[in-house]
Amino acid sequence: MTEDVAAKGWQSPDVYLRAIGAAPELPLDVAEAALAFAALDCPEVDPREYRAHLGTLAEDLRQLARLEDLSTDDADAILAVRADMLRNVLSTRHGYRGDQSTYDDLQNANLIRVIDRRRGLPVALSILYIHAARALNWQIEGVNFPGHFMIRLRVGNRAVILDPFDQGAPRDIVDLREKLKAMAGEKAELRPDQSAAVSDRDILLRLQNNLKLRLVQEGELQRAVAVVERMLWIAPDQAAFWREAGLIHHRLGHLTAARQALQRFLGFDSSPAQRHQAARLLQEIERILQ
Repeated sequence: MTEDVAAKGWQSPDVYLRAIGAAPELPLDVAEAALAFAALDCPEVDPREYRAHLGTLAEDLRQLARLEDLSTDDADAILAVRADMLRNVLSTRHGYRGDQSTYDDLQNANLIRVIDRRRGLPVALSILYIHAARALNWQIEGVNFPGHFMIRLRVGNRAVILDPFDQGAPRDIVDLREKLKAMAGEKAELRPDQSAAVSDRDILLRLQNNLKLRLVQEGELQRAVAVVERMLWIAPDQAAFWREAGLIHHRLGHLTAARQALQRFLGFDSSPAQRHQAARLLQEIERILQ
């Protein structure tokens, strides 16, 4: 998996995504990969149009940066200006913001539909901010905040957390604590791991997990297990996804697929309780298939 592949485009999104899983040590283009995931559910769409839009976001930010006078060594000043420029391009100029009214719409986790609608989930919008910033070699990363994905922009040893769902608004420690308590209750306290950086692969998995959860809630198990299997394309070493695929396939009556997934799961280290459950279910499947 190389940057050249992303630059030239992919002939098949599934081949592109499997290549990511086959080379976990190599960097990946998170926006290009999100676009490939989206294309699986939009086969009628020409991804080149959306790839061009990603280029436009980056170029608009680059042009704006050229107009700014950043002849200073003050990291805080540079950080504030860069955060403002990101908001200017993504939110003001291109109209990206969180979908407050139809949050659970599946379109909000599909990058193609997010670009069409200029609305999306926090993680989908974050991917667009990350893409634009990295085009200028700015330091930016996803933040592992529970239930509401955010990003962190860095300059030297200074950093600011931004909320793309709220038009790129900055969030300080007080804001994060209040948001956590609103979601998890007044007794909840912010932990260091809740503002830890996440890998680009984990950003993609979180995006797909949003789809899977909504499909499970709607009883769309066939589509849900397809999403889990796509997650395994880019993260074949994640035992939890093999277990989940096995359980859903079993519920659907896909016993051969369930057996294969559970066998893969048992090849990983995991909790004794989960291994015991998987082993018992596998024995049951084997008896039926004999």
